[in-house]
Amino acid sequence: MTRRIILASASPGRSELLRRTGIVFEVVPSDCDEGTEAATPEEHVRQLALRKARAVSERHLDALVIAADSVAELDGDILGKPDTADGARLMLGRLSGRFHRLLTGLAIVDGPTGKTYDGVEATLVHMRQLSSDEIDAYVRSGEPLDKSGSYELQGLGATIIDRIEGDFSNVVGLPMAHLSRALARFGVHLLT
Repeated sequence: MTRRIILASASPGRSELLRRTGIVFEVVPSDCDEGTEAATPEEHVRQLALRKARAVSERHLDALVIAADSVAELDGDILGKPDTADGARLMLGRLSGRFHRLLTGLAIVDGPTGKTYDGVEATLVHMRQLSSDEIDAYVRSGEPLDKSGSYELQGLGATIIDRIEGDFSNVVGLPMAHLSRALARFGVHLLT
């Protein structure tokens, strides 16, 4: 019997990464509250990923639900999605010429058994030094808006990231090696 698998995310990058594994899945965004009182950035992404997975699982009890939440973290501060162009400029200015961590909380909820998994993947990312004109041009492209840390690696943002230490797919939004290990706990093996 084939397992029904749901990706609880509207992220095109996450969908594309999962699609490349060859497994069949549906996309059902969670639309849950993303507020949290977490003490650390790691706990923040872990809590939100689990909340998203549970919210979708409650509506699809027959499915195995995968969810993720990503943020950039710099000096202990969460750099989420900017609401405005000015917010994106500020974030990019802080990240320019520095390493930051891209954190992704990963959660899986198996509706039929109630079994859950949650974990966090961290990747070090270095943004090259950007001039104010480069930051303005990137913000005008529209790409930084609604992206954690104000950049997207799959687009024009690839021109401003010059080093990655860790899982590249994590920076896209879904840490695939971590996901593969976690799915094996639920009897889903991506390499068989």
